[in-house]
Amino acid sequence: MIRFLTISQATAALFASAMPFAAQAQILPQPVLAGTRLDIVATGDVSQVPDVAQIGAGVVTQAGSAAKAMAENASRTATVIATLKKAGVADRDIQTSSINLSPQYKYADNQPPVITGYQASNRVSVHFRDIRKAGGILDALVAAGANQIDGPSFSIDKPEALLDEAREKAMVTARARATLYARATGLQVKRIISISESVNEPPRVYPMAMMTRAKENADTAVEPGEQKLSVSVSVTFELN
Repeated sequence: MIRFLTISQATAALFASAMPFAAQAQILPQPVLAGTRLDIVATGDVSQVPDVAQIGAGVVTQAGSAAKAMAENASRTATVIATLKKAGVADRDIQTSSINLSPQYKYADNQPPVITGYQASNRVSVHFRDIRKAGGILDALVAAGANQIDGPSFSIDKPEALLDEAREKAMVTARARATLYARATGLQVKRIISISESVNEPPRVYPMAMMTRAKENADTAVEPGEQKLSVSVSVTFELN
C-alpha cells in the first residue's frame, strides 16, 4: 500500500530524523581528570596613550521657510567640511552622522500651535589621527560656522599588539597562581585542561563639552590621558 504524507507530516519526520545528528553535534568530549581540578581567573593589563580622537561637529540654522533653512545649513556645512579637509583631515575620517529638519512652533493658551519657522541641522563625526592638532582644528571649525561640538572620545587605533601583550601577562599570572596553589597543597601542576578569554574594552568617555582653557586666543586643549586595555583568561589546570 502506498502511503502519502502531508507536507506537515513530512517536515515533522525530517526534523525527527535529524535530531539524533543535531544532538551528537552538540555533545563535546570532556577531558578526564585523574588529579585535582583548579580553575584560575587572571587579568593582564596594558596601558597606552590613545592615538585617535573622535568628536561630533554640527551646524544648526533657522529660517522662515524649510528651503531657506536647508540652503543656509548646506552652505555653512560645506564650509565646515572644507575647513576640515584644509586642515589635513582625510575624507575617510569625515562622516555625516545626521541631517534633520524640523518646524518651530509658537504656543498660546487655548490656541493650536503655529509654525513660526524651520530649524535645520547637519552633524558630522570627525576622527583625528593626530590628536595634537585637534584643538586648533576645533577652533577653526567654530570660526567656519560650526555651532555644535561634542566629545571627544579617545581610542587606540591598532590595539592588537597591545592585547597580545595583555594576554601574555594574564597567562603568566594564571600559571604563577596555579603553581602557588599546587605548592600550598603539596601537589604539582600537571597540565592545562582549557583556556578561555574575555577582552575588556575601555569605556568611551563623552564629556558634555570640549575641554577648554579659559584664556583669550588660546587653542582648545585636548588631553588624551592614558587608556588601559585588559584581557581576562579563565584557565583550568590539573594538579596531581
